[in-house]
Amino acid sequence: MAIGVPAEGSEEPRIGLTPETVKKLVKAGAKVTVRSGAGLRSHFSDDDYKEAGASIAKSDEDAVSDADVVFTVRRPSVDLAKAMKKGAALIGMLDPFSDRAGLEALAKTGVSLFSMELMPRITRAQSMDVLSSQSNLAGYKAVVNASAAFERALPMMMTAAGTVPAARVFVMGVGVAGLQAIATARRLGAIVTATDVRPAVKEQVASLGAKFIAVEDEEFKQAETSGGYAKEMSDDYKKKQAELVAEHVKNQDIVITTALIPGRPAPKLISKAMIESMKPGSIIVDLAAERGGNAELTKPGETAEHKGVRIFGQLNLPGQVPVNASSLYARNLQAFIEPFIDKETKELAIDWEDELAIGTAIARDGAIVNERVAGGKTS
Repeated sequence: MAIGVPAEGSEEPRIGLTPETVKKLVKAGAKVTVRSGAGLRSHFSDDDYKEAGASIAKSDEDAVSDADVVFTVRRPSVDLAKAMKKGAALIGMLDPFSDRAGLEALAKTGVSLFSMELMPRITRAQSMDVLSSQSNLAGYKAVVNASAAFERALPMMMTAAGTVPAARVFVMGVGVAGLQAIATARRLGAIVTATDVRPAVKEQVASLGAKFIAVEDEEFKQAETSGGYAKEMSDDYKKKQAELVAEHVKNQDIVITTALIPGRPAPKLISKAMIESMKPGSIIVDLAAERGGNAELTKPGETAEHKGVRIFGQLNLPGQVPVNASSLYARNLQAFIEPFIDKETKELAIDWEDELAIGTAIARDGAIVNERVAGGKTS
């Protein structure tokens, strides 16, 4: 089985394979080719890849032309897919609910497309879950960035000159990113509160030493899909939750928002009025900026400021810790492809009836085949 790894675009420092995972895949019988320089932004040199057993290609086309499998981080160009063999597998975070025309053009090249964001939430797929591995780092980096920009200390300090009060951090959305944000803020000594519409996370928040804030009515008790995602709440619930949050936000120094529903615009959680109620110098880090943001004044890819409050709309926070992000992502991809390598022939043997393939395959033989993608369903 031949595996190809092209370079990513200028905005993406991560890479689909690391020397560590190359070594393991070569041992499993694969032939790996990596585009020269593709790993440099994650601090992996061509020599590192050579020592692990990979060949180095001069161009992206050379890296993928003979490949049975191509690993990417982001959705690649149609030109790259055209350089691949028909029927070869392109595996990456392909953002399946955006730019439908672009996705269909990619599918029409005849390449089989697998979107890692659609990984089924089953026990054996936990090691393949790219959303969890990358969100974990995003939650960590959100707090680190906020603490660096915040012009006060986070922990309480007792000094001879008096007491420095602990900063107050409020985390909105307690998925993987939110839990890591809570844990990181607590380690830095902040007083942390958190909110989410799913009742199951209340105990997790408490276990990390934070206080849970939510309107806990009957709708709240049913607010989780079978896939573990937050459900869209009724307008009545949203109003009650917004009132509670509005009162709470006034006294917070740092707010981290993480609420994303796959394939949909990010829900608006922080209104302009709430931002105006916050103290000058306060910070909002909006992890949902890529889908429009949870805060009304978020500008994706930029830092906005309104009446002394800064709103960070940075994109791709995992890419700001590319060594760790690439390492975890590459392990996700390795764990995904290994069950589809024939143990005797060492060739690619995708079982199209396997629930891993059914869940993640979005295109085959020139057409969109995934029901969720074809119908626009997100849960």
